[in-house]
Amino acid sequence: MQIQGQQLKAADSLSKLTKETKYENLSSSLIDLAKFLTLDFVGLAARGSHFTTTKPIHNYIKKFGGDGRGTVIGSKDLKAQPQYSALANGTASHSLELDDVINEASLHPAVAVFPAALSTSEYYDGSGKNFLESAVVGYEVMGRLGKALNPSNVYTRGFHPTGVFGIFGAIATASKVMNLSEEQTSNAFGIAGSQAAASMEFLESGAWTKRIHPGWAAHSGIIATELAKDGFVGPNTVIEGNKGLAHSYSFDTDLSILGDPFIFENSQMSRTSIKPHACCRYKQGPLDIILKLVTENDISPEEIDNINVYMVETGMPIVSWPEEEKRNPKNTVDIQFSMPFGAAVAALYRKTLLEEYSQKNINNPDVKNMMKKVHCYHDPDLDKEFPKKWPSRVVIETSKGTFTEYLEYPKGDPENQLSWQELIDKFKYVTEPVYSVIEQENIIDAVRNLDRFDNINEFTKLL
Repeated sequence: MQIQGQQLKAADSLSKLTKETKYENLSSSLIDLAKFLTLDFVGLAARGSHFTTTKPIHNYIKKFGGDGRGTVIGSKDLKAQPQYSALANGTASHSLELDDVINEASLHPAVAVFPAALSTSEYYDGSGKNFLESAVVGYEVMGRLGKALNPSNVYTRGFHPTGVFGIFGAIATASKVMNLSEEQTSNAFGIAGSQAAASMEFLESGAWTKRIHPGWAAHSGIIATELAKDGFVGPNTVIEGNKGLAHSYSFDTDLSILGDPFIFENSQMSRTSIKPHACCRYKQGPLDIILKLVTENDISPEEIDNINVYMVETGMPIVSWPEEEKRNPKNTVDIQFSMPFGAAVAALYRKTLLEEYSQKNINNPDVKNMMKKVHCYHDPDLDKEFPKKWPSRVVIETSKGTFTEYLEYPKGDPENQLSWQELIDKFKYVTEPVYSVIEQENIIDAVRNLDRFDNINEFTKLL
């Protein structure tokens, strides 16, 4: 594993990228995109802060979180030290399964990067511009690493890319806010090699642990950055070394992209997808198709004989296999990762949001009966350009005929992105139980003008 065209170690190369990326050199479109993704994150964190799975973290913070000023989004009565507010916000925002994705890296950047950006910016009185530039570089480092180590291989070894690479994105972000030197940032990356972790074992029982992966990454990233700031030394061979990240978490890697120059039009942030459906990213394309087919052809549930879903191979063990288990989910985590469940509620209710992905539908006889009609298959032709593209195909057999559709770019992909208004609608939907209409409008306006804040704490007062 060699890094082509450069002499630096991978950690040193990423540290150099982190240090050299400046707000004043970012394109206006990339700055607008950073704000766009910020609003998505804030909405999800606010709603997720009221999820049952987030409460133990809030309780921990109340006991041990220290006397800090870190904002726990959606919980105005709770403040914490930065590493703990990052833990809470990262976990909460990932809980809805509506957070963004870098397709080629198969990971969720916002939920690791923005918690670190927000918490460190609050602590060090960073500006809105500093917050935005730190988020851009966090996405870049996290996305490059995820792509370089091949997400399919990471999954094969039983690890979740978001948790493994999230700490590196959080470190890049925090280092930027704290204005660390290249050497300090490289040391922080080196420390991360002893902290990066995220097991996929939650799939076996519907455990809550996936939800904490990005929160823990942000939490650990802040700690690693603070240690490096004060002189703690980590190995700069942490990525490509014989006992480093690449050898430990993957195989068949390509580390050459880690040393590539930063190009706005080809940045990792510009390749980020937004989720419109409240479930795993591998289900998004098939759900787009099912909703389109049942709506355009006015297919009633009673008319459906079979729903045949064709997917990329990497997604099959995550949302489709084992078939019997995916057709019999036990809890809300299970249904987020069940293609049969997603297809069933899409066909029955023509919606796939939080209300559909609720405990009440797990034992709903209509849903259970429709899940029996859902069949999932791996289509090798769909793998040809994965993970750059996540295409899918669905065939719905009914009493009035067979309906087929292929989708290359699911809604929310950069090639089929949500508009600002569509994102605002999503934000208002997820935060309706948390913020008043006036509070929603104030947050939206503030996010769209983040670069005008001299101190991020003026913004976080609204959250």
